[in-house]
Amino acid sequence: MTSTADGSLSAGIKAAAAGLGFHLCGIARARRLDDFEPLLRSWIDAGMNDNMAYLGRDIGRRLDPSSLLPAARSVIVTGLGYYSETGQRDPEAPILSRYTYGKDYHEVINEKLGRLLDWIQEKRPGISGRITVDSSPVLEKAWAREAGLGWQGKHSVVISKKIGSFFFIGILIVDAELEYDQPFEADLCGDCRICIESCPTGAINCNRTIDARKCIANLTIENRGPIPAQFVPKLGKRIYGCDRCQEVCPWNRKAGPSGSPEFTIDEEIAGMSIDEWKDLSPDRFSRLFKNTSMSRVRYGKLMDNIDAAMRSEV
Repeated sequence: MTSTADGSLSAGIKAAAAGLGFHLCGIARARRLDDFEPLLRSWIDAGMNDNMAYLGRDIGRRLDPSSLLPAARSVIVTGLGYYSETGQRDPEAPILSRYTYGKDYHEVINEKLGRLLDWIQEKRPGISGRITVDSSPVLEKAWAREAGLGWQGKHSVVISKKIGSFFFIGILIVDAELEYDQPFEADLCGDCRICIESCPTGAINCNRTIDARKCIANLTIENRGPIPAQFVPKLGKRIYGCDRCQEVCPWNRKAGPSGSPEFTIDEEIAGMSIDEWKDLSPDRFSRLFKNTSMSRVRYGKLMDNIDAAMRSEV
């Protein structure tokens, strides 16, 4: 582990991250994020995490990166864009969130961060690291702001001035002191409330949090039971996730294709008609989605979502 800030290594890390395809990379000093605890606890106490009980456990661990790497000194935060102009072709077909296009982002980012850690350890033997991609008790959005990648928009998603908000966050915690970026302190949403007003179910709170009990993304993925009847008319044919708040965000108007070939939609999925979705068999479901982020949902749950979405309003 290094004992003083390593400027050349820090610059090299960012260059290596870019070479691996990451669109954003920033570095923050590892610390306990005590300033985020009150909002997190009040959100959980209000039950807005719905049935995601795990979010209410071990809050102290979520705030402190040393719970994942005891000697944590630095948090390297990466952003990998996934926006693609190529999507589903049948306008009547049930709708998938854009982040489901292509390969499972967990695997893609884990592999890239693994290569980044290998590069670091080759340059500075003895450094240890811990990779986390939306799977460990880490406040990814808070760390993205800490590392200067952007600010948390009113829809709760992190927005980058460079690439908008359609990007995945990946984190690499290391036990080396590096040169740190300034946290992104500005709020560039201003008075804009388009995302709040456009949410089909009114799930966006006014404090940059989401009421998961109303959120279509939660209702179609994390919620294992049937979608509550009062929300079915509001699905807008969405069967897995929801991009509405990001689609209307002015900061995404300039967001072009991500340049990440891994997140190009499969041609067969892109061409599926409404009838093919309704008649989707378990075998075809497994074949098409086993290597995508949609593999986390049960076949039966997806078919229930399809049935509900076909009864929703446009």
